[in-house]
Amino acid sequence: MRTTVGIIGAGPAGLLLARLLHNAGIDSVVLESRDRAYVEQRQRAGILEQGTVDVLRAAGAGGRMDREGLRHDGIELRFARERHRVDFPALTGGRSVMVYAQTEVCKDLIALQIEEGGPLLFEAEALAVEGVESERPRVRFRREGHEDVLECDYVVGCDGFWGVARRAIPAEHSRVFERTYPFGWLGILADVPPSHDELVYARHDRGFALLSMRSPAVSRLYLQVPEGTDAGSWADEEIWDELERRFETADGWSLERGAITSKSVTPMRSHVHEPMRHGRLFLAGDAAHIVPPTGAKGLNLAVGDVVTFARALVHLEETGSAERLDAYSETCLRRVWQAERFSYDMTTLLHRAPDATPFEDRVQLARLRRIATSRAAETDLAEGYTGFPLD
Repeated sequence: MRTTVGIIGAGPAGLLLARLLHNAGIDSVVLESRDRAYVEQRQRAGILEQGTVDVLRAAGAGGRMDREGLRHDGIELRFARERHRVDFPALTGGRSVMVYAQTEVCKDLIALQIEEGGPLLFEAEALAVEGVESERPRVRFRREGHEDVLECDYVVGCDGFWGVARRAIPAEHSRVFERTYPFGWLGILADVPPSHDELVYARHDRGFALLSMRSPAVSRLYLQVPEGTDAGSWADEEIWDELERRFETADGWSLERGAITSKSVTPMRSHVHEPMRHGRLFLAGDAAHIVPPTGAKGLNLAVGDVVTFARALVHLEETGSAERLDAYSETCLRRVWQAERFSYDMTTLLHRAPDATPFEDRVQLARLRRIATSRAAETDLAEGYTGFPLD
């Protein structure tokens, strides 16, 4: 089996890359270890930056997003029972974000790939990436009980943190930067309309809380919990009671309760692998970097990676120059580290560390009040949240 670009992983990064390449007339094959139903039900991120929205529209994959997604022009910060709204368009020259779940992005891109694009092979488990320093790298994979080989000009690993792509980079060429946080997020889905029309980020002495949504009828909410917490150890009413405490305001705002349909705990960590390229192997998304979810950057960073790769490959096809491909890692990492910085800032701004001192509590509140009273500080948050340039 032969193609120009072998893509490992049919998450949003791999699927979008296949779409971008198809639109540019470049062939690809996507290998995905799971079945289609699993990929289309995998719960992940739900906030799309302005740049991601623009890319999906330009790729012809934004129709349902524009009909069903929820445009948000701001977020609300809560602290010390106070409320402060951050107005994105007013601070960023018109930029906003879109609430549209990763599962829906994948459904849209899968449908387009099957209808118009190149091969998308589900239940095709990548076993190894070989020959990345040669001109003919290859991916060994297993499908329907048989091993096969996909020969490529380039391999793009969009196969997540536990995938095989990153392992093909020799240890002597790798550097890893990471931080693990001593808390996680207990997340719930609930059949109840959101209690606020925009996301609410709450800093409380008992820990962080986030009010989000998946649709006008389904709420997505999170609580900061100790690292290693079992989601099943929290009763439904206990969760609602704790959310109510952490979202409390001085103006009588109330939290609507409903039936909880799922619970899970998300660990919090930051991770960057450098470089993001070795030979003809390119890493994208979680295969190269992970951010804590506080800044809503994970999916959007993956989009930035594959857009950078696709543009660089098109540039090579049109001009014969590999300059942009050679600069792939450096180009992506500039944006990655800004997103890591923003996500770290948001995490340390809003979460209370288990060993936090009264001094550190006061510094957190001072940082939040600075955002609430300084247009410069508020603009920095708005620019980071709505997204860093893809160029």
